[in-house]
Amino acid sequence: MNYEECINWLFNQLPMYQRQGKAAYKANLNNTIAFAEYLNYPEKKFKSIHVGGTNGKGSISHNLASIFQEAGYKVGLYTSPHLIDFRERIKINGQLIPQQNVIQFVENNREFMQKQELSFFEMTVGMAFSYFAEQKVDIAIIEVGLGGRLDSTNIIEPELSVITNISFDHTAFLGNTLAKIAGEKAGIIKKNTPVVIGEFNSETFSVFKAKAEIENAQLHLVNEKEAIPKDLNLVKFQQKNLRTLQTAIDLLKTKFNISKNNIEKGIANVRENTGLLGRWQIIQQNPKVICDTGHNEAGITLIAEELAKENFIKLHVVFGMVNDKDVNRSLQLLPKSANYYFCEPKIPRAQSHLKLLSEGQQIGLNCKSFRSVEEAYQNACTASTKQDLIFVGGSTFVVADFLQYLKKENL
Repeated sequence: MNYEECINWLFNQLPMYQRQGKAAYKANLNNTIAFAEYLNYPEKKFKSIHVGGTNGKGSISHNLASIFQEAGYKVGLYTSPHLIDFRERIKINGQLIPQQNVIQFVENNREFMQKQELSFFEMTVGMAFSYFAEQKVDIAIIEVGLGGRLDSTNIIEPELSVITNISFDHTAFLGNTLAKIAGEKAGIIKKNTPVVIGEFNSETFSVFKAKAEIENAQLHLVNEKEAIPKDLNLVKFQQKNLRTLQTAIDLLKTKFNISKNNIEKGIANVRENTGLLGRWQIIQQNPKVICDTGHNEAGITLIAEELAKENFIKLHVVFGMVNDKDVNRSLQLLPKSANYYFCEPKIPRAQSHLKLLSEGQQIGLNCKSFRSVEEAYQNACTASTKQDLIFVGGSTFVVADFLQYLKKENL
């Protein structure tokens, strides 16, 4: 089995939530626990930090990894989904897991994974934990995939748990109220383990407080009035993340040797250190092109606020969604004066570009639709001048298709 065959097997053998949705969701940890036992409990062989929440958990995870790298630690980083290469999910000090390690893991464990009927995510988590244990990382930053309580990553016993925020997303699985969603996210709060809460309100705070009391976990709330260093050029949602990050680091400094210089360099060099993609990523200038993976109400709201701060003659928005999101609600949040190029990412869950076009026309947007992200972006480029801005987003998978297109063009 070569690498391509191995990846195709992982993607096609069993359901994958990111591509197929509800069919792939499992409402228990039985398989994950069975796989951990089969692999001889790799998650117990390294220290970890668990990061959950609705938005910002990927950025927090990458920044934590970058700071630990600057401090000289060997750092594992597990995130999802990937944008270009499957191996983005599993890194050590910013380096992707080698292809041969992926092949070897699948070949060695395929019989068990098939017999146990593991999901794509369950297999991938097992692969990450085994790799981190084999490579003897000093610390692993583990990002929650979906929710928290029943997420496959939730078998670790971390040094610290971080919950960035709570907003509406994946309501079919996590609940249709903020309190219910908070209850699922609070599932990563562990016994006698400190937890940082980035954003909260009266509805969600009571949930976190109750869970922390049950687990005898120290609850640390982020001070949203804390000043952000003026020399850091951060957009609004990065500023929110930075306060959460700083609170987490202050707690971790009691166990790890992390200096102020490590923190500053870690934040400044996060893209170089970790390979972070798709978070307010500036692709080029003249015309300026930005992509961002924000895909729910809270994420799109912040994107719209940041776009309003940019200087341009005309805004062009390449936009696609998955079919379990509220199209009208999302489109209502976007700038009304932009040109829209609706499209479909190459996944079964993609929302129809014609549905987006119809909804966009009904609320008065100037819009066209295209079958692919590539075609939509090419049309946006043709219609733009050097003084314009092109934004690509609406879904992680739109950004993934966009970055894959750029990579192909630059080969």
